[in-house]
Amino acid sequence: MTIPAEQVDYRKYLDPRTLAKIQALDIRARLIVEGFITGMHRSPYKGFSVEFSQHRQYVQGDDIRYIDWKVFGRTDRHYIKQYEEETNLQVMLVVDASESMTYAGAATKKWKENGDGWRKFDHATSIAASLAYVALHQQDSAGLAVFDQKVRRFIKPSNNPRQWRVIVDELTTIAKNQKTQTGTILDEIAEQLHHRSLIVLISDLFDDPRNIVKGIQHLRYRRHDLIVLQILDHDELEFPFESTTLFKGMEEMGELVVEPRALRETYIDELRKHSQILRDECHKLHVDYVQVDTSMPLDVTLPGFLATRAARMK
Repeated sequence: MTIPAEQVDYRKYLDPRTLAKIQALDIRARLIVEGFITGMHRSPYKGFSVEFSQHRQYVQGDDIRYIDWKVFGRTDRHYIKQYEEETNLQVMLVVDASESMTYAGAATKKWKENGDGWRKFDHATSIAASLAYVALHQQDSAGLAVFDQKVRRFIKPSNNPRQWRVIVDELTTIAKNQKTQTGTILDEIAEQLHHRSLIVLISDLFDDPRNIVKGIQHLRYRRHDLIVLQILDHDELEFPFESTTLFKGMEEMGELVVEPRALRETYIDELRKHSQILRDECHKLHVDYVQVDTSMPLDVTLPGFLATRAARMK
């Protein structure tokens, strides 16, 4: 018996535990998008392409939902927000494929027997493929840059119907065994993009924050919109280790045997400082920063960037 589409519980596909069991990235992305849209009162598709243009005075018959009440509070007059469609919006997905993105904590490994669990890179590619799907299905363009210490693959933004498959195929084949140079990468991308774009940086941001900020400044100087998603495993956020542990450093950092309980407070404080620097600088530059815990369902984090542009218009 076929189950009617309206009865399918798509929201379960927003849970990383379910997604970890689905190998095909294209299927994951479609289910994520369906689950997110099903769970919202208003479609996030409007969030990418509609941009505020100007105010005009209210006339009888106008939809009162578009009255700008902040302006009314200042002027005691009713004005309507007018919007314009950006028919050539470019969404550029910049995905970190360095070795540190292959990390999967103990909790995620339990979700999946005989496997590596739900890695940060799995979370990042699921988000990237989902955003590309949304952009292309609303006739915008989507592109991809995959990087570690170099830009390993640069796919120019396009709204060609085949573009989504090109992006998904690339995300599933890229090697992940190098160090990171995020700031340099952002500089390079700023030089390659000649049209104003919405750039979504998806990375654990394990790099010198000063260099990352310089790269973000370069992109903002070029008038790009920017959303920064810091992807972190739950173990990286909580440091739950108890007994003496051998830590294997990624990105050529070596190995170290330590007593985790003696380091937990210092580690968490250093991570907090690192993230706070990035959060504060993004705020100054009018860049949206979202810290993403890979153990959390995507309906907790997706609104942070799918609805960002719509939120700015309110």
